[in-house]
Amino acid sequence: MVIDTREEAPVVAKVNGAPVHQLPEDLYIPPDALEVFLELFEGPLDLLLYLIKKQNLDIVNIPIAHITEQYMEYIHLMGQLNIELAAEYLVMAALLAEIKSRLLLPRQPELDADEEDPRVLLIQRLQEYETIKLAAEQIEQLPRLERDCFSVSVDLEALTVQKILPDVPLQELILAFQDVLKRAEHLSHHQITKEVLSVRERMATILAKLKGEDSLLFPQLFHRKEGRQGAVVAFLAILELCKERLIEISQPEPFAGIRIRAADSQRAG
Repeated sequence: MVIDTREEAPVVAKVNGAPVHQLPEDLYIPPDALEVFLELFEGPLDLLLYLIKKQNLDIVNIPIAHITEQYMEYIHLMGQLNIELAAEYLVMAALLAEIKSRLLLPRQPELDADEEDPRVLLIQRLQEYETIKLAAEQIEQLPRLERDCFSVSVDLEALTVQKILPDVPLQELILAFQDVLKRAEHLSHHQITKEVLSVRERMATILAKLKGEDSLLFPQLFHRKEGRQGAVVAFLAILELCKERLIEISQPEPFAGIRIRAADSQRAG
């Protein structure tokens, strides 16, 4: 009977259920293609805890020799896949090798009682890490609402926006009147006629024109055919109506057209 004492190579992959122990020589794997595999573990303690739970081992009585072999197989596999290992993984490999060697060394009977188990520190670290990881998983299962994000409600019906119109300075009114005069000059004539224009009559005409209208532009209250004299009379009539608070002069926004509207009492009447 022949017994094969050769160690079986670690399984690097499974193809159609069959284990593959060696990567093909012509297989190209980019250096960063399998980095996500390493990122599954938060560190060497996480990897050790995974190996222990995978085989249902007692964390208090770890078979160091067996776990060390599996850990080193993992490190070797990562090297074959060209994945750059963090230094902490190599430090843990050295620690496991040290613990394994201390357990394999013969002990003197008179020192057995005083010598501490070399696995104690590692077991304590694993227990602490397992407790913290379990707490983190429980926190992750909590509802995210009112923890990471918060609901906000806004009552739009309670908002009242009142647009305050800017005051119209006299300078803006004069500039608008100059534009009216420029257009009236094109129809001016030199015939001497009897003055038939009256400020009072023009005031009544403007109020009648504004009746039933929400507002009119400033130039709409002037008649181009009346020339400069008619424009002056209409301007004086507008100023007199504003003085007597029979009309309101407004400008929706800076540099916008000036608008004339009848006062509320006049519109109601």
